[in-house]
Amino acid sequence: MNEKSVHPLVKTGLELGPIILFFIVYSKIKDQDFTIWGQTYQGFIVATAMFIPLILLTTGILWLLTGKLSKMQLFTALLVTVFGGMSVYFNDERFFKMKPTIIYILFGGILGFGLLRGQSYLRLAMDGAMPMAEEGWMILTKRFTAFFFGLAILNEVIWRTMSTDAWVNFKTFGLTAAVFVFMITQVGLMNKYGTDDDSKDA
Repeated sequence: MNEKSVHPLVKTGLELGPIILFFIVYSKIKDQDFTIWGQTYQGFIVATAMFIPLILLTTGILWLLTGKLSKMQLFTALLVTVFGGMSVYFNDERFFKMKPTIIYILFGGILGFGLLRGQSYLRLAMDGAMPMAEEGWMILTKRFTAFFFGLAILNEVIWRTMSTDAWVNFKTFGLTAAVFVFMITQVGLMNKYGTDDDSKDA
């Protein structure tokens, strides 16, 4: 299937929608207990159980609309299913709270392994979406590697030392804001090392 264009707002909505809906559902039922098949579940577990099919649905819609999914999108959907499913199955919220840590450690580890080999796996993952000189890609990859490991540590500190409410707020707003701010701070680097395909051809 060929890659198709989709409106940026639609793409953003499909990517952030499940997280926002998880926050809304959790906020509504966080203080409630639900008895299902003789087992009592807290609101967090029920919200997690609703989040899993939602992330799979939006990922599938995104694939139908664009004809393509990034490795990160597929990997994230897989880990949500695995760790979210474990939280529901074992009725233990810790598995789902650990998911961001696992994701960011793996992302940071993969990028770090590429750096040790003198390669930018970030450039491969971006599929040439940003024309940039090799030196720029290496610098950006180093920064992303440190950023991912930093997020992993931060997630561990928050879920282990703070309340579930604090962690949900961090996951919904804190992580999104952190990624946004990080990307904004990299604009200068992208402009400095950006390449113009037209001028290169000339």
